[in-house]
Amino acid sequence: MTNFDDELRTLRAQAARKKQLHAMLDALYARRGELEARERELSAVRAAEQKDVDRLEGRSLAALFYSVLGRKDEQLDKEQQEAYAAAVKHDSAVRELEAVRQDIARYESELSTLEGCEARYEQVLADKREALKASGARQAERILQLEQEIAAQGAQAREIEEAIDAGRTARDTAESILASLHSAGNWGTFDMFGGGLVADLAKHSHLDSAQDQIETLQIQLSRFRTELSDVTIQADIQAQVDGFLRFADYFFDGLFVDWMVLDRIQQSQAQVENTAGQIKGVLRRLYGMQDACRAARQKAQDELDALVLAS
Repeated sequence: MTNFDDELRTLRAQAARKKQLHAMLDALYARRGELEARERELSAVRAAEQKDVDRLEGRSLAALFYSVLGRKDEQLDKEQQEAYAAAVKHDSAVRELEAVRQDIARYESELSTLEGCEARYEQVLADKREALKASGARQAERILQLEQEIAAQGAQAREIEEAIDAGRTARDTAESILASLHSAGNWGTFDMFGGGLVADLAKHSHLDSAQDQIETLQIQLSRFRTELSDVTIQADIQAQVDGFLRFADYFFDGLFVDWMVLDRIQQSQAQVENTAGQIKGVLRRLYGMQDACRAARQKAQDELDALVLAS
């Protein structure tokens, strides 16, 4: 039966992977649609905000009006902030959309190589069933059932492991973001009490790092959700941290604004901590599923071994 077993093992793995790919692609197609709509929306906002900046920098009536009032620089700074915020959010959406498109292309290519594997599996299984009956092996049907159960548990274990790997990656990034925000908060407090340019630059350096990692985390969370799509576990986790943070006190002076920036840092920390907590909660559930899967597989393997020995 060795020839049957080797071929069945390969075909089972292919069929399980095909099912997994279909589930992940369904999730990715939905995510692509959401991101395409979001990208169009943010692109329009970005263009509108930049138009406001261009209007004030040019020879428009609005520029003349604010110039006469002596508030042109103040208004221009405000418009530049809003334009930058819109650009950051749009760029982040574009990067996530591109990552999703790349994942779709990769999975569709892999899926095309698995065409017809289920039918081949059923045919080889039927051939083995007939061979077992012809050999006079006792409880032939139970042996086949146990082999299928072991294979199914093995496929599930692989899917869970892939989801765990994706979750761990996202968790590590979230913890790195928290470290950056914590350092930014410390420098921000120091800056309020006379830290000067050094403290200001250090604070914004840590905020820059947090912003870059947030964009990475959003992509990782999207992939984590994709991996979860066929593990019968759902997690609506999305990092929502405003990339506009780092420029807030470059454009305004005063103690109140510094307090506001610190408050924004603390709000961002709370959001990332919540996201990290959700990731860890899903990971705990996955670890429990992994243990149960291993136990079920071992139980079926023990029964199969006993039947084979007795045959």
